Amino acid sequence: MEKTLFEKIIPFWASRGIDQEYGGYLLNFDENGKPYGGTDKYLVTQTRMLWGFSHLSRWKQGAEKDSLYQHARQGLQFLLNHFWDSRFGGFYWKVSRQGDPIDKAKLTYGETFAIYALSEYYLRFGDKTALEYAEKTFDLLQIYAADTLNGGYYENIEENWERSKDGFYAGDRKSLDIHMHLMEALTTLYQASGKEIHRRKLIESIELIMRHMVNQDIGYGYNQFDVSFHKIPAINIYRTWNAERETNEEISVPVDTTSYGHNVELSWLLDRAFEVLRQETPEYRPVLRKLLDHSLQYGYDFEYGGIYRDGIADKEVLVKDKEWWQNFESLVGYLNGYVKYQDEAYAEAFERTWVFVRDNFMNMEVGESRQLLDRQGESIVGNMGNAWKGIYHTGRALSECLERLTLLNTREDEVDD
Repeated sequence: MEKTLFEKIIPFWASRGIDQEYGGYLLNFDENGKPYGGTDKYLVTQTRMLWGFSHLSRWKQGAEKDSLYQHARQGLQFLLNHFWDSRFGGFYWKVSRQGDPIDKAKLTYGETFAIYALSEYYLRFGDKTALEYAEKTFDLLQIYAADTLNGGYYENIEENWERSKDGFYAGDRKSLDIHMHLMEALTTLYQASGKEIHRRKLIESIELIMRHMVNQDIGYGYNQFDVSFHKIPAINIYRTWNAERETNEEISVPVDTTSYGHNVELSWLLDRAFEVLRQETPEYRPVLRKLLDHSLQYGYDFEYGGIYRDGIADKEVLVKDKEWWQNFESLVGYLNGYVKYQDEAYAEAFERTWVFVRDNFMNMEVGESRQLLDRQGESIVGNMGNAWKGIYHTGRALSECLERLTLLNTREDEVDD
């Protein structure tokens, strides 16, 4: 894992992903690591790259750390200079390579990752400007995106903070995906600021997810809801990964579809939130295990390894393809479960998933993960990067795993002593 992170993934993005001409990050690379396709810059991946170079600098010292700082710093400058809307506030959804606005919408998803990245940048490098913009963005979400009647946040919002149209534009929908990542961002924001309002909103986001978006008895998350949190069939939505991906399956009838990868990711992100809050939540602790157990029972491939993409609650798997982000996030989720509960089933799932990731997802010659595989591990979409795929899932997953493996090694040394 150390070799994969430090000798493959970080060098891959450091050597290719920095836009030396205009600033910010380039994301589109084919299976051979060669540039392809468009160069438009999306808020979600510009901020994820900024977060990645900031966070991964924690593993480095001296010149190597300074290099990662420079990669992050230029990304921050591009973000503030070209994505920030000086008229209405908030960050645009998409700009050209040069930084000219293309889509001025204010998606809660994108604003969330801006908060996440800016807070992480502040934590790593102490830049108060980054924290200032993270707090400004948080404040704008409270003013314009918070649904004070039903709870949670409206997710699809236009340039002037007016809700988007219904249906495909999803002004009438809420989702676990966006609210989970908002919780993730609030965790880092509170860690950076220490402010009570950020703590309170983090707690509220956890309560909302657990109350409305997760089946706590069985241990899985639902996908999409109306604004009052009634479950509704999941559809592909404008300005989302599912709508723009190269291959698509639309599961539009059941209301209890679930993403196994999201469930495992939610388990460890909740645990991280509890850790940052420094408070026990005994009523929710069992759910962290149930999310892992459900994924192993219904969404894990014990024959070939790896986690499937989608299924229906506690019934059958619907999509047996394997995507990079679910499998990388599952590495963290299963290992975190083993660290906390010493359950060998989680250790086995972690090891099986790592073997599948290492041998099938990772293109070691090029240095990054393929995007999508079939059940047996054959490549369906071999791209190393795209407008939605950068260093975030791969780099973060291996970093989080190394942290936990180090902890396990320390425990073993203490036992030996």
